[in-house]
Amino acid sequence: MPARYPRLFEPLLLPVIFAAVWILHVPWLRLPYFWDEAGYFVPAAHDLLQSGDPIPTSTLSNAHPPLVMAWLAGWWKLATFSPLVTRTAMLLIGAFALLGVFRLARRVSNLQVAVGSTILTALYPVFFAQSSLAHLDMAAAALTLWGLGAYVSARRWQSAVWFGLAGLAKETALLAPAALCAWELLCPWLAGRRQRAARGSTVGSTPGGRTLGRHLPWLALVGLPLAVWLAYLHHRTGFVFGNPGYFRYNVGATAHPLRVALAFVQRLWQLFGYLNMFVLTGAAVATMCLVSPGARREPRPRIDLRVQLAFGAVVAAYLAALSLVGGAVLARYLLPVYPLVVVECVATLWRRLPWWKPAVAAIALAFAAGLFAYPPYRIAPEDNLTYADYVRLHQAAASTFARLPVNRVLTAWTASDELGRPYLGYVSRPVPVVSLENFSAGELARANRELRGQFDYAWIFSTKYEPPYQIRGWWEEMQTRYFDYHRDLEPEAAAAVLGGEIAYQAKQGREWVAIIKIKR
Repeated sequence: MPARYPRLFEPLLLPVIFAAVWILHVPWLRLPYFWDEAGYFVPAAHDLLQSGDPIPTSTLSNAHPPLVMAWLAGWWKLATFSPLVTRTAMLLIGAFALLGVFRLARRVSNLQVAVGSTILTALYPVFFAQSSLAHLDMAAAALTLWGLGAYVSARRWQSAVWFGLAGLAKETALLAPAALCAWELLCPWLAGRRQRAARGSTVGSTPGGRTLGRHLPWLALVGLPLAVWLAYLHHRTGFVFGNPGYFRYNVGATAHPLRVALAFVQRLWQLFGYLNMFVLTGAAVATMCLVSPGARREPRPRIDLRVQLAFGAVVAAYLAALSLVGGAVLARYLLPVYPLVVVECVATLWRRLPWWKPAVAAIALAFAAGLFAYPPYRIAPEDNLTYADYVRLHQAAASTFARLPVNRVLTAWTASDELGRPYLGYVSRPVPVVSLENFSAGELARANRELRGQFDYAWIFSTKYEPPYQIRGWWEEMQTRYFDYHRDLEPEAAAAVLGGEIAYQAKQGREWVAIIKIKR
């Protein structure tokens, strides 16, 4: 394929990428809604579908903008309300994000790096799993990537539009334009007036040599759409962030210096090592240390240093900000910057390794293996296909309540929503629940002491992936103190605490569920 292909080629890639990712996701497209999908995003979009109001009523409102919920409600209106339609609509966003990766890599490097980066991004477990889930982060990543593509191409107003839409997908998406604003302010100080005048203020090798130093006024405007939404939210609810609990959990309770430091360490691991990402980053670092660019017969150019520094500013902003805020340290929050790491690493392999294609193929296999593997460290089930085990177990457990004489069930989130909202796909009619915080020994003992007689069954399950070998001691104490970590009691121990017997039990991989019949 020629290096300079027609501009029409890129739009034609979207249906090809979408078809590929849709086929790869076929086994999971009809799964009911999972975790935060069931807990907030699908109920909020369902409220919007039924009432037309962007502020949800069946779940607590928060600061999240309504763009993704409106996208889902629109698809449900055109087609039907079902997991298949939801996941297809989200995969279209995922394909759009992958096209953004291709365009960005093509502009800062070349076609070969663009193809390799797109394939690796699509197969990376966090990106693959999140592609079909109804969360906000994939849309924020897609729009951010298109904004960055416009930025390096010196299309000022286009970058402002993409970044503004990203802010309406998720409020943290404004980190990228904020980082670029800071970078543009810092560039003159770093380079000096004479050097800037001599070589221009271009960021990247773009056709026509158009400059990017004039981006600053446009980047300063991208927060206006989000500001309008927050003002409207305050007008309707009396709170800028929807409800005080949301702000307290994600901002007020996260400012302890030790917690910030621990979160930063976890963010570094998630970005550069998590779920076999270390295979790619390790290969790039080893290549830089051990292989000279002169090892190739014809030296290849690197990504423009100023582009790399701009990408570095965006990555640093995400690492710092998401260590300061966010009650849950979830890997999906880093989706906008995972592709930047991938592009940089693939470009390094392309530049230095004569056999870079087999290396990229091996990394792709490692990423694919990470989709199915159970690693020796804790992960969120949503970060690979562990979430499918969780959903299928909950489907089977929920269906058993149709055959049991149930009055009220003791359980915790997310099962409380799965039983209480039939449209989530787990039950045909609502099942009354008594809610717990979790299935720790203390919480179950409290339920047995204070709620005895208010439920006749208890539905317990693994609320997180636990590896077979775990680090105890100081690290676990810190996770418990700052990150809401707890240990779920195994079914037999839980039955003993509650004074019941196990009526149903199932396990798949490292996930498990159990239904306990309470003895009278």
